[in-house]
Amino acid sequence: MARVNERPELRVSDADREATVARLRVAGGEGRLTLEELAERVERADAARTRGDLDALTDDLPAVAAPVERKDRGWIVAIMGGAERKGRWRPARNTNVVTVMGGAELDLREAELADGVTITAVTVMGGVGIAVPDGVSVELGGFAVLGANGGPRDHVPPLPNAPIVRVRAFSLMGGLDVERKRSRRAYHA
Repeated sequence: MARVNERPELRVSDADREATVARLRVAGGEGRLTLEELAERVERADAARTRGDLDALTDDLPAVAAPVERKDRGWIVAIMGGAERKGRWRPARNTNVVTVMGGAELDLREAELADGVTITAVTVMGGVGIAVPDGVSVELGGFAVLGANGGPRDHVPPLPNAPIVRVRAFSLMGGLDVERKRSRRAYHA
């Protein structure tokens, strides 16, 4: 005979699963989980049946702080000079890059990309280089006149639930290149 205090573990709802996936994506964006770990945990969250199943996926993560509002639009401008963004940074949802006889380098390997980013790059007699981590989905569009725009040359499928980097490139006598690079942490492992 079961005692009153002994209840079967509570089953979870779709909303509980979605909240856990959102927390995992934040942890992935902060660099606490690799893309492989994130994909594996999201898959386990989707299959979770009980509160214990979900709690096990986030037990090793810090408590969720109040979300920091991400800017909707940001600018990176290089006129007859250069601009660089690398390391831990938070690109705006819609990041505009303008180069005129200059260059810009954006390294997204440690950037917070939990819900993706759209980069619109306009370059005149200049260049833009964008480094993305392995497993991230890249969508490249736009045009080049007397120049070239290029995306990752590999055909590796993105990881499930990986963020999407959308790049719209407009080049005049210049170019943009998106290349996939291993995470800096992978080099120090």
